[in-house]
Amino acid sequence: MESKVSLKSIIVEIICYLYVLLFVYAAVSKILDFENFRVQLGQSPLLSAFAVGVAWLVPAIELLIALALMLPKFRSVGLLGAFTLMTMFSVYIFIILHYSSFVPCSCGGILEKMTWNVHLIFNIIFVLLAALAIGWHAKENRKKRSISTVVTIPLSAVSGTLAIIALFLFSEDIMQYKNPFIRRYPQHPITLINSIDLQFNSYYIAGYTRNKLYLGNYTAPLHMIAIGPGLKTREIIEIAFEPKKIPFKSVRIAVRDSVFYLMDGSVPVVFTGSTKNWKVNSQLKGVPYFTLAEPIDTTSILFRSNNSKKASHVLGVYKKNRNPKSSYNPSLLKQQIDGIFDTDGLLVFDPKKQRMVYVYYYRNEFIVADKELALKYRGRTIDTITQAKIKVAYLNKNTSRKMAAPPLTVNAHAALCENLLWVHSNIQGQFEEEQLWKNAYIIDVYDLKKHRYVLSFAIYKVGDKKLRALYVTPSHLYALMDNELVMYELRTVLKKEMKGN
Repeated sequence: MESKVSLKSIIVEIICYLYVLLFVYAAVSKILDFENFRVQLGQSPLLSAFAVGVAWLVPAIELLIALALMLPKFRSVGLLGAFTLMTMFSVYIFIILHYSSFVPCSCGGILEKMTWNVHLIFNIIFVLLAALAIGWHAKENRKKRSISTVVTIPLSAVSGTLAIIALFLFSEDIMQYKNPFIRRYPQHPITLINSIDLQFNSYYIAGYTRNKLYLGNYTAPLHMIAIGPGLKTREIIEIAFEPKKIPFKSVRIAVRDSVFYLMDGSVPVVFTGSTKNWKVNSQLKGVPYFTLAEPIDTTSILFRSNNSKKASHVLGVYKKNRNPKSSYNPSLLKQQIDGIFDTDGLLVFDPKKQRMVYVYYYRNEFIVADKELALKYRGRTIDTITQAKIKVAYLNKNTSRKMAAPPLTVNAHAALCENLLWVHSNIQGQFEEEQLWKNAYIIDVYDLKKHRYVLSFAIYKVGDKKLRALYVTPSHLYALMDNELVMYELRTVLKKEMKGN
């Protein structure tokens, strides 16, 4: 009987020192590589919103528990703390694997080389060892078994589990709806498929239809390229058009289904034609001057012009009908400084959903409206730039204006597909490495249906080429970097979000 007690005592001692070794090593590793540990917590699906506090709290608790386990007087408390903490770690991993929107790249710390499933098994083994040690240690000290094992262990397990679940729920709400500028980078949301050299950097994305991506050319307005699936085929297109004496300055082509639009807001003109023969056959007459335009259909377009007070930007819609008419919604664009530079931005339209999104260049805001320009809601990108950081100089007795200093561009490019808005951001978030921003362009994704931030991912640079445009379909993302067109496949995590799951 005495030998049995002695053996149990030795086993409890071994378990305690295994925990001491584990926690001290883990805590010291976190402290020595603190910035990396904090970055990893910032990418956690459960702890992103609490990364700063948790980064300090976890190693501190690990060291305290290790100290308690080494002191016989506090060993009971130390074992209970070890059991609870390891239970919390196990529940954390279980939620990540089964309920999280994505699985981070690694666990971090001492077990960084393990997969998440192996890490979970490792934790469960240590949970069971702690429970065994608590029971045997209580018996050795002649404590009532009913209190030490039957009540304390389940109560600690439930408390730890509820704490992690609460953190998960609160963190999800904060990250999606009240984001403190912490991005989430899931594993491999896109996969590189192919890239092609277009030879010139004057191309822009004109549209996508019937598995073909259409590229227009600023320097050769009637010259287009149709790129086939996988970027494997290339078709040269020449638009048949006799412009007569129209003083074109900035021609842009847009392709929607079987119709193409030839537009120039400086004239202003909008012509239409069929993609079957690429011949201009109709004109939308009475179109006002515009700086941006997106076709709705063959009889109407959304546009941005300078027809507001003091030549400020305003969004409008043109309808051909019997009597061509343009109507404006001056309340959509909110002026902060001058009404022109501060309201500058990107206009994108989704023909399928029949809605437009206007993304400001210099502040963390976008506008969602229907094709009649009725406001649906105002959303915000996750950065903190609420006020445009620009300086405007007024010249010639305030008759003209220009930027007095390089502006801080917040949102550089945007794309719209299904319920998701894709924004190329220029602002570095919390817990993000400088090297990532040197090597890649960061794309933030927002769910317009649920009004929330979804995730972010990196598009890695091709040499020193600049990102010029984004285009997204239900299955692929296209990035135009100067003369390089790059195609990516959307992976499951993005396709699920696009379906609203």
